[in-house]
Amino acid sequence: MRIIIQRVSEASVTIDDQVKSSIEQGFLILLGITHEDTQEDIDWLTNKIIGLRVFSDANGAMNLSVKDVDGDLLVISQFTLHASTKKGNRPSFLEAARPEVAVPLYEDFVSTLSRKHTKEVYTGKFGADMKVRLLNDGPVTITIDSKNRQ
Repeated sequence: MRIIIQRVSEASVTIDDQVKSSIEQGFLILLGITHEDTQEDIDWLTNKIIGLRVFSDANGAMNLSVKDVDGDLLVISQFTLHASTKKGNRPSFLEAARPEVAVPLYEDFVSTLSRKHTKEVYTGKFGADMKVRLLNDGPVTITIDSKNRQ
């Protein structure tokens, strides 16, 4: 699994001209799933997300987690995170999991994250054409890959 986390002041996702989800301060999380991902990847990544200390404390240092600031979480499926651009100019998406594998993992990721954060996790809709708006705070943008844990 590969994620891009953006610390946001606000974010929303719109599908068919209707806002499906919106959040205030928290994380916008773009989630890419491969055919090799497992529950172990979900557990590791969700722990990393909940514990990531990138919110400012009283002294202005990035020392607080999303849980510490009671922040919101918005998860968007993003198969293009596994694009390969090694050959030619047209990306290959062969590493991205097919929906029959990805959808259950996506749903497990969201429910595990919600349980660990102890509040609702907002989402887009898997496979939908989504319009994502965000106000990146910082900007703070972090990439994490569960297959590269060093």
